[in-house]
Amino acid sequence: MLRSGRIVYTNDLPVYTAFDEGAVRFPGALVADVPSNLNAMLLAGKLDLSPISAVAYGEHPDVFALLPELCIGSRRDVWSVVCVSRLPLAELDGATIAVTRESASGRALLRVLLELRYGVRANFVASDDPFAEAAAGRPALLIGDRAIDAQQTFTPAHVHDLGRHWHDWTGCDMVYAVWAVRRDVLASDRDEVQHALDALCEAQRWGVANPERVLAAAQAVHARPAGFYASYYATLNFSFDAPARAGLRRFFEELRSLGAIAGIPPVEPEAFVVHH
Repeated sequence: MLRSGRIVYTNDLPVYTAFDEGAVRFPGALVADVPSNLNAMLLAGKLDLSPISAVAYGEHPDVFALLPELCIGSRRDVWSVVCVSRLPLAELDGATIAVTRESASGRALLRVLLELRYGVRANFVASDDPFAEAAAGRPALLIGDRAIDAQQTFTPAHVHDLGRHWHDWTGCDMVYAVWAVRRDVLASDRDEVQHALDALCEAQRWGVANPERVLAAAQAVHARPAGFYASYYATLNFSFDAPARAGLRRFFEELRSLGAIAGIPPVEPEAFVVHH
């Protein structure tokens, strides 16, 4: 039985609500955690496949293989990957930024934007509570539901949406998380991986067909103002299509130019028969 991760934020519900409600059966065990922990568990062999931070795949393409169809990304705004700062990003040279321990891609994206788009260098300090740092008026990187809290708490001009900054600079999509499988698992259990992929794709299609069920699930997890989740999920992109792959490749190119990854890994996923 395959062990699969799932992200413990509301941004995974358009894919996973079908499993939670029993509308689709996942052929294995699902383990919920934050992205950085899922990255570590998949790398250590404690998971067989999982959504992971895009940068984690970029660091370990020899260990991980990309699965097709699914990602968590944005075409423009993302809402749930933000830097809270009273100063514009271009004025953060030498600043200390409290960064969440939960994300690898968000931290990498912020570094890319600061150094390559704006030409500034900041000091990143890992924090268990970057929201509290932001509330105290200090720059902070937040992701997931706490980033959404920031959007609804702080002065809008102080909440910098990193998806929007990326798109304004590059014109590209941004991909924060990909679904990946360990290459050794793919080699030994390809049929099981295929079954898991089929279930994930079926679950995502169920989510598209049953938006009111997804919205109700999100509201039950973390209540938001009326209409919020419909707008939020409309900003996200769950399709690992050609624009998403092009954006991911551009992200890897920028990371390599910073020396953050050794090379540019392939962005074309493993060949599977995807059953629609």
